Order: sequence, then C-alpha cells, then structure tokens
Amino acid sequence: MIRVAAVGDLHVGMDSVGRLRPRLVDLAADADLLLLAGDLTHRGRPEEAKVLAGELLGDGVPTVAVLGNHDYHSDQQDAVTELLQEAGVIVLEGDAVVVRVGDRRVGVAGTKGFGGGFAGASASDFGEPEMKAFVAHTRTLAGRLERALTGLRADRRIALLHYSPVAETLSGEPREIYPFLGSYLLAEAVDHAGADLVLHGHAHRGSPSGVTPGGVTVRNVAAPVIGCAYQVFHFEADGASA
Repeated sequence: MIRVAAVGDLHVGMDSVGRLRPRLVDLAADADLLLLAGDLTHRGRPEEAKVLAGELLGDGVPTVAVLGNHDYHSDQQDAVTELLQEAGVIVLEGDAVVVRVGDRRVGVAGTKGFGGGFAGASASDFGEPEMKAFVAHTRTLAGRLERALTGLRADRRIALLHYSPVAETLSGEPREIYPFLGSYLLAEAVDHAGADLVLHGHAHRGSPSGVTPGGVTVRNVAAPVIGCAYQVFHFEADGASA
C-alpha cells in the first residue's frame, strides 16, 4: 500500500512559527510522502518560506510541492522556491518527480495552474492582448503538465495543482469567481496524459471531491476544506481511495 498525505493553502506567515510542526508529528507514521498544493506562504515573502522550511524540517517523509498565487504575490517566487528546496522540499512547475515507496514508484507531475473557467463559461484567447495572455498562460501551464504526466514511468501517477481542473470542487464558492479558481484546460491535460489522482487547493470554500470528464478523481485538499493537518490517500494494487 502507498500512503500519500496532502494539504494545500497553509498560508504560512511570520506568526506561524511553531504552529505547523506539532500538526506533523505523526506524519511519518501516517504517510509515505507529503504533497503540498500551493499557497504555502501568506504573501510570497522569502522570510515566510524560511518559517515554512523550518516547520517542515524533519517531517520524516519526502515532500513535494507546487506554488500558489499567494506565493507569487511579492514577485519573489524564485527565492521562495530556492529556500524550500534547500530544506529538502521538491518544488515542481511543469515538471515531475518519481518517489520510491518500498518497491513501488509514485510519480508526481506538478504545476500551479491558472484560471479561465469551465465548459459553457470560460474565457477564450480572443480580443485584447491581455485576454489572450490570460488564456495563453493557462494553456502553456496545462501543456507542460500534460507532458510531465506523459513522461512519468511509475506505478501510480498524481497531478499536483493549485488551481482546480474541474468546477465540481469549487461548489460553495461564488460562481462569479470560478474563472479565477481554475480551468478546464488543466482537466484536458490530465485526461490526455492519464493519472490516478488529481490534487489541488485554492478553493477555501469549495467541495472536497470531483472528477475530470475522462473519469480521473479530483480532490480539493485546501486546509479549510479538509479541516485537518493533511488528508491521506491510499493506493492499492487496483487503484486509489481516500
């Protein structure tokens, strides 16, 4: 059995010292790896990343993350990434990693993702340069995700995002902001490449479960949604279940 712990939207700030570490005390007993689904910091400041790195040190399992919109706010996302990597966190953006769990291989492909909306209410790359750039950014990141997933050689493949690939897991959020919470292009990428599970955050008032049009399970692991330190997913020989 492979046990994958996941949580998003930690929003670690300068006042978070000592708050996260006690919640991770049982992590190594509960899971084989930890996935972080973006918005790791409050305002994307390097000093906040240092706090998070300190809280994660010694968590006892491989940790893989993507950044979220909050982590980009101060335009210091590269510094945030570097500090987390120095602490042993694998930070993905359009690439993938394979983690060995016993004799099994778990592949994780990750991207922050971006917005644009969903079938029947989505933005198109038409009109002003700004609108074209908005959709083009999502399309670029979705393309990188698809290539990363396709290239994985693993027993189980997980897509790790911040933005949602489906509208289902946004239920509970105001519908007017759905285009800023995710995009159907991310789901298309997953369905084209194939995956066993998609994890995302971002939607604090969203719903926990959804599915891509191609039938891949999607879970919203934003901390306010799961209501605990992390959620653990178990992969058996024939599939995955929460």
